[in-house]
Amino acid sequence: MLFNSYAFLFLFLPITLFGFFSLSRIGWSVAAVWLALSSLLFYGFWDARYVTLLLGSITCNFGFGWWLSQAHASGQMSVKRRVLQLAIGVNLMLLAYFKYANFFIDNLNALAGLNWTMAAIVLPMGISFFTFTQIAFLVDAHEGKVREHNFVHYVLFVTFFPHLIAGPVLHHKDMMPQFATPSTYRIQWGNVATGLLLLILGLCKKTLLADAFAPYATALFDAAGQGDVPLTTYEAWAGALAYTFQIYFDFSGYTDMALGIALMFNVRLPTNFNSPYKATSIIEFWRRWHITLSTFLRDYLYIPLGGNRHGTMRRHVNLLTTMLLGGLWHGAGWTFVVWGGLHGLYLIVNHLWQASTRRGWVVWPSGWAGRMLGGAITFVAVVTAWVFFRADSVPQAVTLLKAMYGIDARPIAFELVTHGHLIEVVAMSSQALARLLLLGGLWVWLLPNASRVAFSDRGLAVTLLQVLGACALLHVVIDRFGHYSPFLYFQF
Repeated sequence: MLFNSYAFLFLFLPITLFGFFSLSRIGWSVAAVWLALSSLLFYGFWDARYVTLLLGSITCNFGFGWWLSQAHASGQMSVKRRVLQLAIGVNLMLLAYFKYANFFIDNLNALAGLNWTMAAIVLPMGISFFTFTQIAFLVDAHEGKVREHNFVHYVLFVTFFPHLIAGPVLHHKDMMPQFATPSTYRIQWGNVATGLLLLILGLCKKTLLADAFAPYATALFDAAGQGDVPLTTYEAWAGALAYTFQIYFDFSGYTDMALGIALMFNVRLPTNFNSPYKATSIIEFWRRWHITLSTFLRDYLYIPLGGNRHGTMRRHVNLLTTMLLGGLWHGAGWTFVVWGGLHGLYLIVNHLWQASTRRGWVVWPSGWAGRMLGGAITFVAVVTAWVFFRADSVPQAVTLLKAMYGIDARPIAFELVTHGHLIEVVAMSSQALARLLLLGGLWVWLLPNASRVAFSDRGLAVTLLQVLGACALLHVVIDRFGHYSPFLYFQF
């Protein structure tokens, strides 16, 4: 069930909301059970077989969390450490089997000349997100930061449906106090209104922008994948930019929807997206893009590896290792490893550059000129890395990059077939794509982040205008429904 579907908007969401606040009058625990069961039902729409896997993971980690809390309370440090190692190992093995087993065997066959085979494994939806969420809980339980003895509450923490499939990665200490607050169980129309605005804004980003960029990105990457198809520099950049904006509005749209839906239940999810293309450095980019994942990688991987505590060289090794594993987290493929490695190298160069400017070894423009130049360099670097992220193979990415940077760029005039739709490559230079890129750029660089969106109660006239505007946008969005359009981060 997609957020951008009739079934979700007109059946699941209103029924779940009505049930939650109605049952809250009977008792908070009853409402929590309803929301947990509704979340499991939401997950079951994707593949009912994996509800059992999800519940098994939840039960196992709840037991580990209880064990860690007991060991911490009794001061059994060695036991606590071994339990944490076992718990994280079990979680990572589960993730490795479903996400990386086929990738490992394929590469082993290629390196050793073997012919091992393994049945194709269907990746359970959201397994990376609910695994990382629970690993964070286990580490916090090990350190005595959290304790959970109510199984229903723990199920709700993991499965709360707005975040379950594509994040954000949650922390128990941030979420569960909200479900223990009386105001959470009373309908608050201001939150419902603001949440609805965020939901509609996210739907606009997904259906009107991300899905509009998708055919152009697919056409150009398919062309690069054919190998012998020459591309002009303009066409290559147009395709790369189309994907750059597609993933931005797709992920940003999902994040807005998740925050808006949660807010309708009086739950505030952590900010996960903060206008990342406005960043003036790669360091800043990773403080703005997929913020909860960046924080997780920093707190539970980079810092345990040593962070910046053991000298400059060790810090660079830790940065590169963290980003390589972060790339592999996104998918079982060398393209994701290269993408993560590129961002690791970017971060190393960024830190070296900052050190050089502090020591006065290089001169950098101050004020708006420095910010503009830094933003342009950062954006080009991000677009270059996105080529590997989107490509089906490293050679495909290299082909497109060579065309982008003029190494092997030649004009073409033919038609491409992608997903059953005929697209002329000459259309990459059409006014339609140019207008779309312009609109995307204006939205990205001029509009504020969606976290600032709020329903304004400033009198009847303003309220009426907001309602009419929201209804108009919703009508436009719903008119675009009708084809299956999952979010890009669902595959991770």
